[in-house]
Amino acid sequence: MKVLYGKQDEIIAGMETLREEAKQFEKEATHVVERIVTDVKARGDEALRFYTETFDKVTLESFRIPAVQLEEALASVEVSFIEALEGAKRNIVSYHEKQKRYGFLEAEQDGIIRGQLIRPLDTVGVYVPGGTAAYPSSVLMNVLPAKIAGVKRIVMVTPPHPSGVNPYILAAAKIAGVDEIYSIGGAQAVAALAYGTESIPRVDKIVGPGNLYVALAKRAVFGDVNIDMIAGPSDILVIADETGDARYIAADLLSQAEHDVNSAAILVTTDQTLAEAVQREVKIQLQQLPRKEIAQASVARNGAIIVVDSLEEAFETANRIAPEHLELHVKEPMMALSQVKHAGSIFLGPYAPEPLGDYYAGPNHVLPTSGTARFFSALSVDDFIKKSSILSYTREALYKVRDHITILAEKEGLHAHAKSINIRFEEEK
Repeated sequence: MKVLYGKQDEIIAGMETLREEAKQFEKEATHVVERIVTDVKARGDEALRFYTETFDKVTLESFRIPAVQLEEALASVEVSFIEALEGAKRNIVSYHEKQKRYGFLEAEQDGIIRGQLIRPLDTVGVYVPGGTAAYPSSVLMNVLPAKIAGVKRIVMVTPPHPSGVNPYILAAAKIAGVDEIYSIGGAQAVAALAYGTESIPRVDKIVGPGNLYVALAKRAVFGDVNIDMIAGPSDILVIADETGDARYIAADLLSQAEHDVNSAAILVTTDQTLAEAVQREVKIQLQQLPRKEIAQASVARNGAIIVVDSLEEAFETANRIAPEHLELHVKEPMMALSQVKHAGSIFLGPYAPEPLGDYYAGPNHVLPTSGTARFFSALSVDDFIKKSSILSYTREALYKVRDHITILAEKEGLHAHAKSINIRFEEEK
């Protein structure tokens, strides 16, 4: 992991280059995804079976996973795993309950009522990766906010395997309260959720992580259904002063580097001694990781330690990068929080490492990546509701403002709009 002195522009430029390179590959993959989506839309279950046999090497009579299989999965996994899921569920629920929105009505002016109606989405589809990239925690993070929002029907899809669906995913689905589960994955699963097939219901929104083809499929169907976001490789940025612990920081950087060779792990520090200590620790800890090859490639390609002159400069760098995860290993992290403008999730102090948020504390781990924290937020209860405005005027209240409305309408050349107002008062002229 290289140490750079005041070269944050170089790192940011490098990240932008990697993103542009990824977009070139995306263009090629997009054509494949578009064909799959079009085919599933046209042929339904027949297309799903074809792609499942082609990509997953599995032949399925039925896509629906029966409820008894969830019960069996729950009984087959370790009690300690169930206890961990239940603990995480309690924290996720307690955190997201505070995000609930409520409608309102106000009548502050005579003859006028204004308000907002909050309603949950009817049906939501949750994509959950399977196999070696199986994340039971993502089941909780995507399903529980939807349940809290009041979504009545939650449909989960997860890829099939010759050995069966991962029991840990099924156990998590049971605990989270998923209504229906279908053994189908890839771009074809996203298409099935977006348009419906003979077996799989159409949904209003699709959420959940997946590989590039899943992400591109979500992009392809956006507009016909809603989606959460287009997620890219994971990233972490740590800001540290001289109080930072090199061992902790190195471990946290590697916790993201092990995700993917394209993940980014960056330390920005005001202390050169700490920078060199973290560099040594990364080398030591890398040798102990089962996913060493992935983490090593990630660190070599996207990892960096940047030494800056001040914490102000460190925060300026962080805000330019807009990281998915931002850790503050500084003397007064709570005081420093005011300097953060762009970050998906913020972790304060040495005992709030990123994996705490990934699994257990309660805030959602579905976060904006690739610098999109500049304009996107973490998944929340808000993602599973819709808002309708409410408006009521008496005749007298409308009469008072009729001229203002007609002037605006006529200036825009929308004379029928003006007529809609004036027709209500024609008998008075």
